[in-house]
Formats: sequence, structure tokens, C-alpha cells
Amino acid sequence: MKNRTMDAKRIVSRYGSLRTLLVVEGLLVGLFAGLVTSLYRYLLDRADDIRNAAISFCSGNPLRMLGWFGVLVVLAVLVTALLKWEPMISGSGIPQVEAELMGYIRPCWWRVILGKVAAGFLCIVGGLSLGREGPSVQLGGMAGKGISRGLKRFRLEEHFLITCGASAGLSAAFNAPLAGVMFALEEIHKNFSAMVLLSCMAASLMADYISSGLFGMEPVFTFQFAGMIPLRGYAYILILGVLCGVLGAVHNAGMLGAQTLYKKLGFLPQVCRIFIPFFIAGVLGFIMPELLGGGHHMVSMLYVENPQFGLLVTIVIVKFLFSAASFGSSAPGGTLVPLLVLGAFIGGAYGSAVVDWFGFDCDFATNLVIIAMAAFFAAIVRAPVTGIVLISELTGSFSHLLSLSTAALVAYVVAEALRSKPFFEHLTERFLEGQKGKDIVKGTGNKKSIITSVIEEGSEADNCMIQDLGLPSSCLVVSVTRGAEELIPRGKLKLKAGDTLATMVSERDLAAMESVLKHKVTFEET
Repeated sequence: MKNRTMDAKRIVSRYGSLRTLLVVEGLLVGLFAGLVTSLYRYLLDRADDIRNAAISFCSGNPLRMLGWFGVLVVLAVLVTALLKWEPMISGSGIPQVEAELMGYIRPCWWRVILGKVAAGFLCIVGGLSLGREGPSVQLGGMAGKGISRGLKRFRLEEHFLITCGASAGLSAAFNAPLAGVMFALEEIHKNFSAMVLLSCMAASLMADYISSGLFGMEPVFTFQFAGMIPLRGYAYILILGVLCGVLGAVHNAGMLGAQTLYKKLGFLPQVCRIFIPFFIAGVLGFIMPELLGGGHHMVSMLYVENPQFGLLVTIVIVKFLFSAASFGSSAPGGTLVPLLVLGAFIGGAYGSAVVDWFGFDCDFATNLVIIAMAAFFAAIVRAPVTGIVLISELTGSFSHLLSLSTAALVAYVVAEALRSKPFFEHLTERFLEGQKGKDIVKGTGNKKSIITSVIEEGSEADNCMIQDLGLPSSCLVVSVTRGAEELIPRGKLKLKAGDTLATMVSERDLAAMESVLKHKVTFEET
């Protein structure tokens, strides 16, 4: 009992200086995550080169083409073997990171890194329509966990460092440090406390410094803009926002439907299910090779080749179906790059239509491409701020914030009205459902952890005394922070919106405690 008391005292005493420590540790996480993610990014670029060279060599020769399909079989077998070796590398990896922060799983960080890098490389060599961003978030998160284990940090600190790593991973993947921070806070941690914000900024900037040194500081997408769309043209932006909101809901339904369809094929061996997208990639490789891989290279087609409306619509449909087939199979890889590419081509098709049919100024057609990317992202992920910042960083221009924000907000509202669930939130729910009957870790032993939660306006905890909050008897309220002031957490202290509540709980009760707090302090769940 004395050891447990001393352990709890150590955690509480350390909590007071945690903000400063996390900034320093965030830099260390950013260094490790930046190196790991940059290695992954480099390998995926080489995978694209290998695939393109192989397809070019095999095209026009039936025997060589047949041989390429044999290579795809081998790749599917290897990816399946890696999935069996470490199941937590399946899919984008973002649901796994969210599930760990919720306290449900405890994957081995180094196995996830090795497995994800190897399997992701093989998938891109095969041409699957998967991106690098989700895996980069998971790789960064596991890098943060590795740093935490090396420094022997307690669970609260480890969760913060995983969030820092996720931020650094996205930053290094796209050279987008601000988007990395926003995504980690808006989607992964779901908490905008200063403690997390500062540490994520440190990690994200460090990772961006590393990736920029290795890959250069040029934006991922290069566009030439004639200027900003004048206010009289905003009706076109509003319509585009509505279109992206509807298509975003269709995207989510299609991706989740593909997962459901693959589950119905459960009677097939896993290697057969994994081979399905590899086979489709083999066919497309000799018909529409530009659709292979994540597709970020495809965006240049919009302003170099200026394709017509019919071709643009065809590319959107085929790329979407191919992405659904690739992602639904649970092959390791993300969806953000494919969805951004889809958004770009939706914007291109819309721009072609309004220019040809309604006399829209063709000089501003390129603007509609990036506007559609942000709106489509907002409708799918339901993180509009992240989408706006991400597209601004990917294009190297922050001069279109008004038009991006307008379309993203409209798309967000339309997707909400259609009752389309946020994509990654739904994926996390499905992931946890799929873990039922397996070894979901809910905490072991009597080790202590501290959970921090921000009281939201209108929630059950807002304007409620601590003693009336109905928290489990096994937890201890450590502190209540209001602005820059730290209050003594007495039972009769009345909580207010914006307060940061820190509670200590045994790790075996961690998941249950986080579930209780989520319903008490969050307005949407009340």
C-alpha cells in the first residue's frame, strides 16, 4: 500500500511541471517520429518508381504481363503474412491510435512501426490506392510511445506523447506542421488544452524541419492562381460546398460499405481477400496506370493536360471504386491522399462544367480545385479547420482562406444534415466492435494514470459541483485549472465551461473512467 501511495504522489507532483516537460519531450518525439515518417515517405516514393518501371517493362508483352500478376500474388502473400504477424497495422492506423488513447488497446510500438513500413511499401509497389497520411499518423504515434517507454513515463504522459507523435507524423508526411497540430487535436486527442497544444507544436515543427531538409520545402501540390474569386462568384462556391457535402456522405457510405462487403467474404482465406485490390491494380496498371498508388501525382493532370468533363467524371468514379476496394480489404494504407485527389478532380469537373455551361471565368477554375479539396475533406472527416489549414499548407498559399472556409462550412453542414458520421470516428467504432472477443486491454494492475478533460459549455459537468458529478469512487480529482489559475478541487467547487479537470484512476479502470468523463464533460454526448 505504501508503494502505491508513493507512486500516486509522484504522479501528482510531476503533473504540476508537466507542461514544460512535454515541450522538451515533444521535440524528442518530433525528432524520432520525423525520421521514421520520412523513411516511410522515401520508401513509398521508391515504391512508386519500382511499380512504374515494372509496368512500363511489362506493357505490350503478354508473358511479362502475366509475370507481373504473379508478382502481385507474392506481394499479397507477404502483406497477409505481415498482417498476421502484427494485426494492428491494418488499415490507415488512425482508429488504432484513437483506440489506444481511449485505453482499449496496448500494441507493441516497434512491431507496429516495422510491420507498417514494410506492408505499406509492398502495397504501393502493387499499386493499391492508399495514402501515406494515416500510416504516418500511426507511425508517429508509435514513435511517441517508444519515447515514452524509453523514458519510463506514466500513462497520462504517454498519451500526450502519442498525440505529439501523431501530429509529427502528419507534419512530416505532408510538410504541413500546422495541419499536423490541428489534426492531432481536432481528430486524435479531441482536446484543445494548452498543455497538448504546445507539445504538439514542438513535435510537429521538429518533424517538419527534418522532412523539409530531406525532401525540400516545396508544397506537395503546385498551382498557378490568377487571383482570388471575387465575391460575386461565391454562389458557385456555395453550390460546390453543397456538392462536396453530398459526395462526402457518399464517400463515407461507400468506404464503409466496402468494409462490410469484405466481411461478408469472410469465408475466403485472408490472402484471397487481400489479393482482390492487388488484382484490380494489375488490371488498371495496363489500362489507367495514372490511378495507381495514392495519386498525389494525378493532381498535376488538372492544370497540365486540362482534361475534359467526361474524363474527369470517369476518373472520379473509377478512383473512388478502386480506393474503396483497396481500403475495404484492410490492407495497410490511408485514405487522406486518395480523398484529396478525389476532391481535386471533383473540383476540376465542377470547374469544367461551370466554365463551359454557365460562363464562369476560366481564370478562376484552378481555385475551385483547392476549394473542393478542403470542402470534401470537411464533409468526410468532419474536421473543417484541419482541412482548411491542410489545403493551405499543401498548396503553399493562405490567400484563399475565405473561399476555403465558406465551402468547408457548407460541406460540413450538408454532411451533418445527411446524418453521415465522421469517417474516422466511425472507423474507430468499427475497429472496437471488431475487437470484441479478443484481448482488448483495459488496463492491468494498480498503476495509476491521470486523465485530463475540458468541460464543455452545456455539458452535464458545466455549473455542477464536483461532489455531484457522479464520478466513480475509485477515482481521485487531482486538480481543476481555470485559465491560468489552479483551483483546489474540493467537493463543493462548482465547475465551469472551459475548466480543465484532472482525475487520477487505476489503469484497470482507465477505459471505463474515460467513457464516464466523455459523457459528463462533452455537450454532444449529454
